[in-house]
Amino acid sequence: MKYKFLILIAFLFVDSFSFAQDKKSKGDDFFFEYKYTQAIFEYKKEKNEHPLSKRQLLNLADSYLHTKNYKNATDTYLEVYKEDTEISTYHFNNMLQAMAKTSGQDRVKAFLATKTDVLSNELLENAEFNYELQESEKADDLVYEIFNINANGPASDFSPSFYKDDRMLFTSTRSLSENKKKGYRESEYLEIYVAKVGSDDQILNPNPFLDIPESNFHQATPFYSETMDAVFYVSSNAADGVLTFDSNGKNSLAVMMTSKDGTAQYLLRDPSTSFYYPFYDAKTSRLYFAANFPNGYGGTDLYYVDTNEGKIMSAPINLGSRINTPGNEISPFVFENSLFFASDIFYGLGGMDIYKSELQNDESFSIPVNLGMGLNSGEDDFGFIIKNNETEGLIGYFSSNRKEGKGKDDIYGFQVADKPGLKTLVLRGQVNNTTSKEGVSKAAVRAYDTDLNLIKEVYTNEDGTYRLEIPWRETLMLEASKERYSETIRSFDEAAIQSLEDNSLVDLELLFLDDLVEEKEDQTVIKMNKFYFQKGRYAITPEIAAELDKAVVAVKSFPQLQLRIESHTDSRGGSATNFRLSQNRADAIKDYLEQNGVSSSNILYTIGYGEDKLVNTCKSGGFCPEQLHNQNERQLIVVLNYDLIY
Repeated sequence: MKYKFLILIAFLFVDSFSFAQDKKSKGDDFFFEYKYTQAIFEYKKEKNEHPLSKRQLLNLADSYLHTKNYKNATDTYLEVYKEDTEISTYHFNNMLQAMAKTSGQDRVKAFLATKTDVLSNELLENAEFNYELQESEKADDLVYEIFNINANGPASDFSPSFYKDDRMLFTSTRSLSENKKKGYRESEYLEIYVAKVGSDDQILNPNPFLDIPESNFHQATPFYSETMDAVFYVSSNAADGVLTFDSNGKNSLAVMMTSKDGTAQYLLRDPSTSFYYPFYDAKTSRLYFAANFPNGYGGTDLYYVDTNEGKIMSAPINLGSRINTPGNEISPFVFENSLFFASDIFYGLGGMDIYKSELQNDESFSIPVNLGMGLNSGEDDFGFIIKNNETEGLIGYFSSNRKEGKGKDDIYGFQVADKPGLKTLVLRGQVNNTTSKEGVSKAAVRAYDTDLNLIKEVYTNEDGTYRLEIPWRETLMLEASKERYSETIRSFDEAAIQSLEDNSLVDLELLFLDDLVEEKEDQTVIKMNKFYFQKGRYAITPEIAAELDKAVVAVKSFPQLQLRIESHTDSRGGSATNFRLSQNRADAIKDYLEQNGVSSSNILYTIGYGEDKLVNTCKSGGFCPEQLHNQNERQLIVVLNYDLIY
């Protein structure tokens, strides 16, 4: 079975589901006593006599999962799912966990592909990212020296915490003193131990931790804050030495803090909600923890509260769907702006896995990256802590029930040169319309390597914002595009990439084709302000060049444009002279465009119409005011293939 404390998490959560009241059964009794083998036997027997309720079928599936009978677990979850696709996200994750064990990741991916409309973008992106890392076997190239702690025994030892200069706190189910058991089974309750850390990083001489008030009930998952000189830990809800229960008969777990003067106080306490794995971040004065609030994303989620000298100053804040999943997230630990935690989400390596996520300047998190085989295994790995070594590199500890251990859960140590976890690069910003400055929705943003291989593609949100995360690279090319919009490309060398570590925004701009053209004389033309050549001349003046540059931008932004350049004169002067003048003007415009980067292949032909296509009645021989003559003198750059481009 999973380590004792996670079992409490899972089943306190399961008990909070809203089901129709079931008739009491032996299967239920064994299930809620965590006796899964007996529960399976009774549920199967009851199933032969009458149909099991949805809740009981899910209990049966969970029992199969906890006893590692993954095929029967998968079949039973699917039996429920076929009748009711609205099963809880917690059981949805359990189903995919079992499915991955029996049919592999490909079947899980195929199943996920049918649920993209109901699953969060963050969950799908997290899964895709971690699957890609597993398949490509990308690693952080770190060499870990992992060692089992000599002090581990046949019981469960887990959740280590650095304590003062040379000691460690941890949770254990090893034998308790007689006056503390008082009629309960051995290891009925969890207890905090303290031990010295030797020069070889081994844990020596564990003993019950006596610097917190004695309790006859759970005391577990400690964290010591050097800044506050206080110990944070979880404890059973009790008053005057007696357990307290809510109206449904549930006893929950609370977070306590014992200060250096021995004063103990409850910090987080709710009769119907359990709190787990407190971690105090001195840099931000935030108290992180796991909890099973009913409005979370799955099982237990990670939260934080703001504090001031140990006083809670805010309501619990969920870390969001980038971190929290349909599974259970526990044991938060912040080190050098990285959040380490454990999760049993379906795309892991098996059971609980340890992940790392970077905290961004905007309070968001990077995609949690699985720390890979070694620190993780096919079993449960959790309770990760790390610090700088006194000599060089880093020293850390974590808990695991991997098969080569000494007990149900063991504490393992590791030494490593650098911070674990694949380094990732987060690119984020907004794609805007160059003209209106408004965000462009559903624009494609693509990252390429130096060989122009596509690394990743995302699409902008309704407001034009995007977020793209990839494994770390020294160089990169970023492209944004959308149909009827131009493409824009930005290249990043090593120095530019390093600057992105400061979470600077990378905004991109796209030209909208319809902003560059307009309808004139029943044809689509490049949008320009009206300009005039000097009388009888065809030289390109600076004023004319400023308008023609708009056509240069249009063609460079949309290289597929095919143009015809038209020139028209007014009716003053001879007809033949006006034809020659208009043709010279059209050719001069073409020459200017080509000199400024427009390919000759974009200009199909030029034509001077002279005075043949007047737009008013100002014909030769008649009197017209200057304003009407000016209407007839015009230059048009016609887009011939506008209706065929898209």
